[in-house]
Amino acid sequence: MFGKLRIAVVIPCYRVTSHVLGVINAIPSEVDAIYCIDDGCPDGSGDVIRMACRDPRVIVISLEENRGVGGAVKEGYLAARAAGYDVAVKVDGDGQMDPSLIPNFLHPIATGLADYTKGNRFFSIEDVRAMPRHRIVGNAVLSFLAKFSTGYWHLFDPTNGYTAIHLRVLDLISLDKVADRYFFETDLLFRMNIARCVVREIPMVARYADEKSNLRISRIIIPFIGGHVRNVIKRLFYSYYLRGFNIASLQILVGLPMFLGGVIFAGHHWWLSVTNDTPATAGTVMVGALLIIAGLQLSLAALSYDIGDVPRDAIHPVMLENPAGKRTSVAEESIFE
Repeated sequence: MFGKLRIAVVIPCYRVTSHVLGVINAIPSEVDAIYCIDDGCPDGSGDVIRMACRDPRVIVISLEENRGVGGAVKEGYLAARAAGYDVAVKVDGDGQMDPSLIPNFLHPIATGLADYTKGNRFFSIEDVRAMPRHRIVGNAVLSFLAKFSTGYWHLFDPTNGYTAIHLRVLDLISLDKVADRYFFETDLLFRMNIARCVVREIPMVARYADEKSNLRISRIIIPFIGGHVRNVIKRLFYSYYLRGFNIASLQILVGLPMFLGGVIFAGHHWWLSVTNDTPATAGTVMVGALLIIAGLQLSLAALSYDIGDVPRDAIHPVMLENPAGKRTSVAEESIFE
């Protein structure tokens, strides 16, 4: 079905002993290898799989200490690439992701239409209604932040962890610099945008049952916000000033300072008028309003350009034609420190 592509599945395992064997059993025959990464699991997920699973495709890798979901997935990616596999599909071990959908995730990559595919849990309205409300609200907030920081505005479910990647893409990014824990998915997307990789979404239905999430919002909210702010600054700088210069570069350069300057100018004079009980002059009001309106218009125009500037040509087919070619540069590497 997928030509000569060799396919591996990566399953990060942390407290999933009650579900992971069922996930492995449901993985279709198109998959050549299954890497189960025991991420320092206190329940001994790796030992459970070794003792109970007889699937010859399964390879268990045990990490001495917990690295987080991102650290486990990266270990699986590196192992699959070192073994000569072409595509790696990441499936969680908690049973929420249907393994029978794996061919759907592989098809755009196999046909050269995408470098990376992600699940979309919001494709069907009926399926959305079945989701827990707190997950819908939380995902909506995280998704908007992820769109802004990654540049993939067309993705409706950018934080989804059901993914497939052509492993040649790893040559274009610094995998060791990608976040290890829950920010992994978004941070990887950010670096893929810098490399101009094509990402497509695949409709899916998440299955919620008795699994327990290890995610604690109170623990990740500050790191997530910090990570998004850092990535927004890096992406805008690299995409619009270091790698190229276009109309959006000027709009950002002029619009943002103008808008912020207008807000500060207007706020300062408003405060003076309140404290001194002296109305601001018409000229002062007009200057503040002009700066704010013009700056906002330029900023919105830059945002519109950025939304439309989504990568459309997959990179991995070009890399296969020219295996020695890499699109990384010293400048690109230096800003990811």
